[in-house]
Amino acid sequence: MTTLESPVQAGTTSERTRGERRLGLYLTLPSYLVMILVTAYPLGYALVLSLYNYRLTDPAGRSFVGLGNYGVILTDPVWWNDFVTTLAITVVTVAVELVVGFAFAFVMLRIVRGRGPLRTAILIPYGIVTVVSAFIWRYAFAIDSGFVNKWLALGDFNWFGDRWSAIFVICLSEIWKTTPFISLLLLAGLVQVPEDMQEAAKVDGATAWQRLWKVTLPNMKAAIMVALLFRTLDAWRIFDNPFVMTGGANNTEPISFLAYRQNVTLVNLGMGSAVSVLLFLTVVVIAWIFVKGFRTDLSQVRGDQ
Repeated sequence: MTTLESPVQAGTTSERTRGERRLGLYLTLPSYLVMILVTAYPLGYALVLSLYNYRLTDPAGRSFVGLGNYGVILTDPVWWNDFVTTLAITVVTVAVELVVGFAFAFVMLRIVRGRGPLRTAILIPYGIVTVVSAFIWRYAFAIDSGFVNKWLALGDFNWFGDRWSAIFVICLSEIWKTTPFISLLLLAGLVQVPEDMQEAAKVDGATAWQRLWKVTLPNMKAAIMVALLFRTLDAWRIFDNPFVMTGGANNTEPISFLAYRQNVTLVNLGMGSAVSVLLFLTVVVIAWIFVKGFRTDLSQVRGDQ
């Protein structure tokens, strides 16, 4: 026997959702229009250039190759080497920053005395220009002028002479620089966790670890998603630190550096544009995966059923 849903259940949530979508569209439409005007032409032109064999040093030799540039890139070991480098930097930095950032956020939330100075101190690295930060870390780990080797009694160990030791330093610099950004986003999520739920869990005998997994984290998944999404996209497009520290040497070149080298150094606009388009597509895929993966959690935060 079929049953009819009550008008309240059938209509209220649906109408609320439609209203929220309309409001969201109205609020974001001006930004969308500006972004389209600013980015549509460069993206479109890059897509067109990627279909040509085109070097600035030989403008008369420009020829249409279709998807030929993409075939060359995807079958070249250089692309996959840079892909692995970018993936390693992204996974390591985002994972460590999420854990350390949550610890910082928790401390900033719970501490009472000296809260202002503590938050300021934590945010100092994020306020430093990335290029300046990269130079600081480069000199700290340099063979001649660095102090890290002296502190660790490593002698003349060349951190930038090996691929993985250089990537380790790059990851350290990224973690130091951007963990405050993660901690700010997570702090906003921690503030939204209902205190009465924490107290109820205590009364029920839940340990601190159980409260973390059963109460705190489920109620701040929206903040975690935003932090992970923003930081992953930023890490995937890393450029400054590898450029300053290694110049892409010893297989430390990320995808963005490959695009720069093709476009600027080799003035191969066709191949460089193809790399840039592939980089853009990977960013879109990453964003889609995060949004799809957290869609249910975000709807629950909004209160949809």
